[in-house]
Amino acid sequence: MRGQISQRGKAYLETERTLLRAAQTMTDQAIAGQIKALAVDYERRAEKASHVDAAKAFARPAVSERWHNRESEF
Repeated sequence: MRGQISQRGKAYLETERTLLRAAQTMTDQAIAGQIKALAVDYERRAEKASHVDAAKAFARPAVSERWHNRESEF
């Protein structure tokens, strides 16, 4: 994963690490495999959340700027 990780992304990564630790202690390999697959999904969610949060943060100033300019027209 590249770039900055949002707070939401960090929470997903923390959950991923917890799931991987739990999977390592499992004696049932079928269950461990399912937990590892869930951890991979959480890693994907972390990346997606960080991208979405970065896009929202980038768009927020642009919207605010347009709103400010609009108010000054009146």
